[in-house]
Amino acid sequence: MPCTTVLVGRLASNDGSTMISRTEDGHFDVKKMIAVTPEKQPRKYRAKISHVEITLPDHPMGYSACPSVDQKEGIWAAHGINTANVGMTATETITSNPRVLSADPLVVYEKAKTRGGKDTVGGIGEEDFVVLVLPYIRTAREGVLRLGELLETWGTYEMNGVAFNDEKEVWWLETIGGHHWMARKVPEDSVVLAPNQFGMDAFDLEDAFGKQESHLCSKDLREFIAENHLDLNQGDRFNPRDVFGSRRDMDHIYNTPRAWFMGRYLAPFSHTWEGEHAEFTPESDNIPWCLVPDRKVTVEDVEYLLSGHYQGTPYNPYTNRDTGMRGMYRSIGINRTGVTSICQIRPDMAQKGLHWVSFGSTTFGAFLPLYPNVERMPDYVSKVTLDTTTENFYWASRLLGALADSQYHACIQEIERYQDAVTVEGRKIVRAWDGKGTCDPKELARANEEICRMAKEKTTRALNKVLQEVSQRMKNGFQLSDN
Repeated sequence: MPCTTVLVGRLASNDGSTMISRTEDGHFDVKKMIAVTPEKQPRKYRAKISHVEITLPDHPMGYSACPSVDQKEGIWAAHGINTANVGMTATETITSNPRVLSADPLVVYEKAKTRGGKDTVGGIGEEDFVVLVLPYIRTAREGVLRLGELLETWGTYEMNGVAFNDEKEVWWLETIGGHHWMARKVPEDSVVLAPNQFGMDAFDLEDAFGKQESHLCSKDLREFIAENHLDLNQGDRFNPRDVFGSRRDMDHIYNTPRAWFMGRYLAPFSHTWEGEHAEFTPESDNIPWCLVPDRKVTVEDVEYLLSGHYQGTPYNPYTNRDTGMRGMYRSIGINRTGVTSICQIRPDMAQKGLHWVSFGSTTFGAFLPLYPNVERMPDYVSKVTLDTTTENFYWASRLLGALADSQYHACIQEIERYQDAVTVEGRKIVRAWDGKGTCDPKELARANEEICRMAKEKTTRALNKVLQEVSQRMKNGFQLSDN
């Protein structure tokens, strides 16, 4: 599933928190946000896509999740934070190459070719990861190790990038073929930019097979590389992007421009992104996997990145100037996004986890800061149906985006006012409840209800104004004075 991921180390953020975030860009998937209590967690899991069956451990923790409303193809829980204040986002679909995929093929479900024959069970994937891992881990590192063990045991049918965070660390895991994987701890002062490609551009194999301080990988990765002649690196430097990743023309249209836009925003002074002497262009294959931002990064910065559409560049699809390059690259804030989350773990709060959520296209949507460790989420985010309505945040956000996109220049000021108002009021409510120092799930549920009441009021008001603006610009408008 095409997505965009941003990861923020604790020393790179303005308040010492860690953040993992991702847009889930399916095909207009209808999503909701729920709280999964331990008694609702299955003990035997069966995947819809791959048909694999896995027995799960006892004593799961509760967690927040953003599953699909229609679960005919599985849960697709997407993102969440558990009661141990560990976050997970799964998964960023990434790329590979024929050398890797032929040496360790993906584990794909195959229906029996003859009557009475046995189906070939597939591996695990985006449908499954959060449910299989998040309820059972107490640190980000534990998340990597549990998922790594599952991958080695069951395999996967797709290429995945998965993030974990706790109050101190952020980890990023990328799958390699059907059963192999590698994971790296994000440097504390850095931000990771992941746009649907195999991303890691450095990896310390000595650490991974030694102290394992910042690098982990599947047990036989060294042998896998050597036996299949995968190492393309010259000299002593090991670049896993060259070994396991892709180098396609399509990457330069679909993937790398997103990394360029985000890097340009985060480090405009320490790197040159435009002009004759640019270090990196939208089609560069060497845009860093992670970089140190020129200033500390806030939640609002992450929101901006994940709603990006090449603002301030000739590639902006909404620009008034016909540059010949308008809309030529794939935007981050795309029309078919189902849900976007920022899982923030804050070290200095009684309730450390804060799960920011937005539905629909992030270019036009607002983010709500919700407490994850509750027994149920408010109806406004959890009672989502497959039918269009203004009674929940998902559909109201989708409607707002579809209307505003059609008359972008007439509506964008109202959209930005709406987004700012929701963020300001949401932060005010969170500050007040954080000040109480409570971790009581019932009290935190009351806070979430207050946030959603505010969001419903402001979203309805924005819908009213945008609908009026768009209606006035319909092509069939006519007045008596037009004669």
